[in-house]
Amino acid sequence: MISKGCEQCAVGGKMVLFVYGYCDERDCFYCPLGENRKNVTDVYANERLVESDEDVIREAKRMDALGSSITGGEPQEALDRTCHYVSLLKEEFGEDHHTHLYTGITGGRENMRRLADAGLDEIRFHPPYELWGDLHGTEWEDILYVAREEGLTPAFEIPGIRAEPEFLTFLDEGAAEFCNVNEFEMSDGNYRRMKEEGYELQEGHMSAVDGSKEAILEEMGKHPRVYFCTSVFKDAAQHRNRLKRMARMIRREFDDVTDDGTLVYGKTWETEERLRELGVPEEFYAVKTDHVELAWWLLEEMVEEGDVRKGEIVEQYPTVNGTVVERTPLA
Repeated sequence: MISKGCEQCAVGGKMVLFVYGYCDERDCFYCPLGENRKNVTDVYANERLVESDEDVIREAKRMDALGSSITGGEPQEALDRTCHYVSLLKEEFGEDHHTHLYTGITGGRENMRRLADAGLDEIRFHPPYELWGDLHGTEWEDILYVAREEGLTPAFEIPGIRAEPEFLTFLDEGAAEFCNVNEFEMSDGNYRRMKEEGYELQEGHMSAVDGSKEAILEEMGKHPRVYFCTSVFKDAAQHRNRLKRMARMIRREFDDVTDDGTLVYGKTWETEERLRELGVPEEFYAVKTDHVELAWWLLEEMVEEGDVRKGEIVEQYPTVNGTVVERTPLA
């Protein structure tokens, strides 16, 4: 089973709203947060540093977001802020803008009520790893029913450290709606700690951890309400599809959008007057401070024919910082 939130994520339609970098409950050895996000109070919409509500709205529009995922740190530890952003998104984009939240604490009924009143649709709990298998009869069981009573869809989202049949029991009992299992990964933020715990990368993989995937799929993967999200899918599908959505939204008339979601255009240091002399239509170029950007194929043709001395083909991400992937000189 794939939830509505996951369906939107799979097509690149979820904006990631990072609301708070602190998490006071525990220091998980597998926490993937990097130094720029861990223990900070900054807010990020995708990669955009948020300085105003308009930044959040602008980023959602930039990617034509279908919904938003609220993450941290621990969003419930900044509940006023979290509720504010959920309400902001619902007011701006309507009830169909699906919101889900990741949390590593139970929070209690008052938190669930406030989140529901703000408009949150779905809450995904990540219980402490050391409690897996012993969650029944604890606050972790109670909060699933409380969240549902307050109008939220309760679920689990856990790292794929090992197979744990207790999560299946919660599904069969109707306490949780679904359980997402993310392939266990190493990141820049947790690599050293993971190595100290004895974990190694799968051969040929950049981030996936060796060992647990097969056992999890065998024991948990056959359940109709368990979804196993692989590292390859997250990198190759979710992230790329989000980039494609952004690229399609912000592309200029002359930009090409690649299959990887990057933008490709030409860059030359010729003057606008020279381009006009060559008969280049205005919609095929944009004048910058010290250069002109234009359709890459047109620039390539003009350089080959000697009409323009030099230039380059630029490929870059459609993100706020516009990181350049590749430059190909033309001369």
